[in-house]
Amino acid sequence: MSDLIAKAASLDARDQLAKHRELFALDDGVVYLDGNSLGALPRHVPGRMADVITREWGELRIRSWDESGWWTAPERIGDRIAPLVGAAPGQVVVGDSTSVNVFKALVGAVRLAGEDRDEIVVDATTFPTDGYIAESAAKLTGKRLVAAAPGDVAGTVGPRTAAALVNHVDYRTGRLHDLPGITAAVHEAGALAVWDLCHSAGALPVGLDAHGVDLAVGCTYKYLNGGPGAPAYLYVAERHQPRFDSPLPGWNSHADPFAMTPGYAAAEGAVRGRVGTPDILSMLALEAALDVWDGVPVEAVRAKSLALTDFFLECVRAYVPDGRVASVTPEAHDERGSQVALSCPDAPAVMKELIARGVVGDLRRPDVLRFGFTPLYVSFADAERAARVLAEVAEELG
Repeated sequence: MSDLIAKAASLDARDQLAKHRELFALDDGVVYLDGNSLGALPRHVPGRMADVITREWGELRIRSWDESGWWTAPERIGDRIAPLVGAAPGQVVVGDSTSVNVFKALVGAVRLAGEDRDEIVVDATTFPTDGYIAESAAKLTGKRLVAAAPGDVAGTVGPRTAAALVNHVDYRTGRLHDLPGITAAVHEAGALAVWDLCHSAGALPVGLDAHGVDLAVGCTYKYLNGGPGAPAYLYVAERHQPRFDSPLPGWNSHADPFAMTPGYAAAEGAVRGRVGTPDILSMLALEAALDVWDGVPVEAVRAKSLALTDFFLECVRAYVPDGRVASVTPEAHDERGSQVALSCPDAPAVMKELIARGVVGDLRRPDVLRFGFTPLYVSFADAERAARVLAEVAEELG
């Protein structure tokens, strides 16, 4: 045990991202490993929101749509997220929930593909909402829905496929799927690739532009620390924007929204992804939260993420009694996101006790303990302590 505690201290001393921890509101004595569900609060956000509420809303009121930049916030904040997902400016717009954006992206992709293609391929292991939305999109567009595991997508897509919707990282296991390879296979079949980045953006390089992704969506309250219910985002590759036909043509995406004309004419560029009036308070909280990314290379975040998860697994193997837990997260770096999922027969009781002892992860029923590692604020000492407390709990409840 002392060797691993010393190793954690040595790794933390060499960690170039360690100084970013002080930017977040974290409790002393608590190991927070649930940033893959809700990121921690950046310390400066409450001050920014106090100004938004008291001055921009309280004093300027309606003038803030122009004078405080409220109207342009969805595109402005989208351009701040763009580098984190490997996109050039003008392709990401912020607003609505992930579910709404999945619907816009998938139906939009089907319309771009053309009427002669009658199938939608969906990740069979997807987060449930994506599956629900895909089923609804298939009904509304008259397409057949085909489920395939991400590793089987290349062999499933074909001349009938309009679009494929795939999760970049599996929310249960933390498995990282092959975005470049799957995208290339979808394109070879003449279809469009739609990616859900909820569990990867802010934890690892994505490379939307570099890998030719067509459309993508993601939430901002996990690794991007935007706050509970923070608005999601929609990426539409520039080459598709002139033909992107959103199934939700709201007044905010109109070419002249204040003309109030009965006929719809789509705006140019990423604005086409907007629908109705943006939720300004949560959007500006997200904008402030993104300040913690200033000067942070995503590659450095990825390197620490892999080091953290490697070290945590090392500690688990050293501390936890044999047979009590088993990792369902891939060992290979190119197949791992930024979380570790451990199967455990009495997972609900174990997680409840972990949280009571100050190690906060989460549970995926029936038997998965899920630990998310957010490199901007999780330390190697956190990883060691979490594994040590897990061993204590597993032994006591075993």
